[in-house]
Amino acid sequence: MIKLHYIILDLEWNNTYARRIKKCINEVIEVGAVMLDESLNIIDEFSCFIKAQIGKKLRNSVKNLTSITNEDIKQGILFTRAMSKFRDWVGSEENVVLTWSDSDIRVLIDNFKYLNGIDTIPFLSNYVNIQAYVQQKLNVPKSNQLGLSAAAEMLGIDETDFFHHRALDDSKLTAEIFKKTFDSDELSKYILPCNRDFYIKLTFKPYAISQINSDLIDKSLLSYTCDKCGVKGKIIKGWRYSNQYFRAIYKCPVCGREVKVAVRYKKYYDHIETKKNISIIEINKENFENDQ
Repeated sequence: MIKLHYIILDLEWNNTYARRIKKCINEVIEVGAVMLDESLNIIDEFSCFIKAQIGKKLRNSVKNLTSITNEDIKQGILFTRAMSKFRDWVGSEENVVLTWSDSDIRVLIDNFKYLNGIDTIPFLSNYVNIQAYVQQKLNVPKSNQLGLSAAAEMLGIDETDFFHHRALDDSKLTAEIFKKTFDSDELSKYILPCNRDFYIKLTFKPYAISQINSDLIDKSLLSYTCDKCGVKGKIIKGWRYSNQYFRAIYKCPVCGREVKVAVRYKKYYDHIETKKNISIIEINKENFENDQ
């Protein structure tokens, strides 16, 4: 009989400048995880500091947030060795790795790529963004990103036994949240196989579409109908692109109201997100009537 383990993983990292790629990277400095069996019992745990290889000193904000010191990371083990130990710890049983948001997975990918020259995570076969799952279970809108502490409070979990922003304790707190919200049928909808599409989607960088003739955009949004008069507005200042939005000014031929229309098209891996804003431009009514 195949056993299923749930691996709840949490990382702490330090944002530092990486000379080789000439930009900043979030370097992993601590790994913490707990392993749950199918009955959601914690059967093992993993914790270690990672010896810094990219940035030699921690930012003050990181030290203040985590209480991790430069001495802690000096005594840590190298990333490659730590990940090898973690892979051995995960073992060969079928598992699902869960993290609170997918930020930790993105950081891991960056670290594997920079330090190991690979762009996949060797121990990852099935993955769940438990933050997204819990938000759905607690009916929290996607637009309101739910934090770990807020979720614990909503579920009546006492946080005083956990050190916040430390990898092992955050993974334990996440495990308590997981237990409180566990629903195998709902969870199955969030389990993603870590295939090529998974990595492409995860590393895809969303961008605002800036070409108005692009076939990707819904051009029907580039219009205005007066909500008072129900008639199509007349464009008086044509579409231009600025700060991720296409912008234009329209005028209602009946009531004379002028409005600014702004439309944004943002391309994600598998969909396009649209946003349309309309704001009224105050005009002198007497001058409009004189123009008629």
